[in-house]
Amino acid sequence: MAAEIRKELGIESEIVRGSGGIFVVSVDQRTIFSKKQEGRFPTEREILEKLREMR
Repeated sequence: MAAEIRKELGIESEIVRGSGGIFVVSVDQRTIFSKKQEGRFPTEREILEKLREMR
């Protein structure tokens, strides 16, 4: 996903390992996707769209 974000938007991203099945995508300490809240993993396209909306 990090490579796709860099390719599509020119944004460097960082993957931070967690535990317990947690998957959260955040930007500037603001959560834009939470697996716990949504009950599923996001698609790459979904994350890219949310990042584009923030620009």
